[in-house]
Amino acid sequence: MSNETTVLPESELRDLTSILPSARNKAARDVPASHAKIVFVTPPYDRIAPGYEFVKSVTNQSPSLGLLHLAAEVREFGYRPTIIESDVFSLSVDDVVARIVAARPEYVGITLFTVGVWSALEISRKIKAALPDTTIIVGGPHISSMAEETMRRFREFDIAVVGEGEEALLQLLQALDHGGDLSKVPALCYMDGDELRRTPSLPVDRELDRLPIPAWDLLTDFPDAYPAAVYDFPHLPVATIAASRGCPFHCKFCDTSTFGARVRAYSPERVFEMIRHLQEKYGVRHILFVDDLFLASKVRTKKLCEMIIASNLQITWSCTARVDTVKPDILQLMKQAGCWEISFGLESGSNEILQSMDKAADIARSEQAIRWTAAAGIRTKGLFILGYPGETVETIEMTKAFIRRLPITIMNLTKFTPYPGSPIYREMYGTSIRDDHWQKMNGMNFLWSPEGMTVEELDRHYQDILLSFYRRPRMMWYYTVLTLRYPAHLARLTRFLTLFVRAKLRSLLSGRKGLLLEPREQAFLDRNE
Repeated sequence: MSNETTVLPESELRDLTSILPSARNKAARDVPASHAKIVFVTPPYDRIAPGYEFVKSVTNQSPSLGLLHLAAEVREFGYRPTIIESDVFSLSVDDVVARIVAARPEYVGITLFTVGVWSALEISRKIKAALPDTTIIVGGPHISSMAEETMRRFREFDIAVVGEGEEALLQLLQALDHGGDLSKVPALCYMDGDELRRTPSLPVDRELDRLPIPAWDLLTDFPDAYPAAVYDFPHLPVATIAASRGCPFHCKFCDTSTFGARVRAYSPERVFEMIRHLQEKYGVRHILFVDDLFLASKVRTKKLCEMIIASNLQITWSCTARVDTVKPDILQLMKQAGCWEISFGLESGSNEILQSMDKAADIARSEQAIRWTAAAGIRTKGLFILGYPGETVETIEMTKAFIRRLPITIMNLTKFTPYPGSPIYREMYGTSIRDDHWQKMNGMNFLWSPEGMTVEELDRHYQDILLSFYRRPRMMWYYTVLTLRYPAHLARLTRFLTLFVRAKLRSLLSGRKGLLLEPREQAFLDRNE
C-alpha cells in the first residue's frame, strides 16, 4: 500500500461556486434540494475507567453540540437528518447498527473522539455489510488531529471531513448527490485506491451568526434525557450552547485542531435568541456555555449580560474562564445576569508544573481570580490534572495544599491523558500513533505514569485528593444545604454513593485495600511503557 499523500493545491479549489454553489448563499444554488437521509452518530465508548463505573451516575449527559449544528445546517438544504446519542441512552454497537439499518440512510456521519474510534469502526463494518451503498463520513476531534493516519488504517470509513464541518459537509453531500469531483471539495481526507488524498482547508468562518440554531428538536426526549453533571446546575432542564469557537492559547495538554487558535463568536443578540428559544420552547432553566474561552471578549460578555438583565429573563448559566480574564466588575455584572458557576482550569498547585504545561497563569493569579469570583457570589469550580510529566509526590502535595486553601465549591480531577493532536502527545510519542491507548483516552485512565511513580500510587493520590476535598465538614454541610435547596440532585447522588460504597467494599473484600482501579489497568500500563 502506498504511503504517499496527495494534497491538492489551493488553485484547484477556485470557482467552487460554479461546481458546488456555496452553502452560505442558499439562493445562489443551481442544484435541487436533496431529500437524502443522513444519520449522525455519537458512537458508544467507555467514559469511565474500570473500577470507577459508579461515576457515570453523576457525570455530564449533554448531547453532541457539533452534531446538532451539522444536522441543522444540512436540514436547511432539504436533507433529512436524525441523531443517535449512544452514550446518553446506553446503546451498544448492535443497537446503533439496528437503528441505522432500519432507517436505510444514504449517508452516516460519525463524530470521532479518540476513545470511540474502535466502536465507530465496528459500527462501520456492520453498516457496510448490511447497507453497502451507504456512505460513511467521519469527523470530529480525532479526525481533525489524525485524519491521514486514521483513513489509511481504517478503510471502512469512506471520507473524513477535517476541522469545522458545516460548510465542508454540505459541499461534500452535494458532490456525492450529483456526481461531483471530490477533489474539488475542501477539507476532505479520503483514500483513492491506495493513495491518500487531502484537499485544502476552508478559510476560518468568522460569521457564526449565519448558522442555523442547533437542531435540538431532533433529540429524543430533549431536554429531560440530557442532564449536566450533578451539582453543575441549580435547576433542570439544562441545555448547552457554544457562544464562540477557538482558543488562542497553547496549553501543551490541549488539542485545538478542530476550531483552531482564532476566536470567533456569535453576536450577543444571537446568543440571547438561542437562550430565549430554549426557555420558551423547551422550558430550559439553566444554560451551560461550553466555549473554550467564554470571556475572550469582555465587551461581548457585558452586552449579553445587559440583555439578559434588561429582559428579566429568568435563567441561570455557567461558563468556563481563564483566571486572567476575570475582574470584580465583570463578575458582579455576570452574577446579576444569572451566572451561577465559573469553571477555571487550575490544573496544578505547582508553578513548575504549570510552566511545563505552557500555562500563562501562576498560583498567585489563580488564587486571586478564585477569591474574586467567590466574593461576587458565583460558585467556583476548579479543574485539575493529576500525573502530568514532571509530577512528583511533592508537586501532588502542593496541589492538595492549594485546593485546601481555595474557596472553590466543586472540583474535577482528570487523569492526565496525552490526546492526539496536543503538543504533549508529540513530545511523548513523536509522530507515532499509540492506537493501543485510543480506547482508554477519556481522562479517566492513567495511560502513563511519571518517573518514580506507579499507577497504583497515582490512583491512591487521585482518591485522596477527591475524598479529602469533599469529606471536609464545611463541604459536607455546604452540599447538604445545596441538596435541600435544589433536590434535583438527590436521586443521582444517592445512586452514586450507593455504588461507590459497593465498589469500596468489593475492593476491601478482595484484598486490594480499597484501591478502585482494576488490576488489568496496571497490566495495561506495564505492557505499554
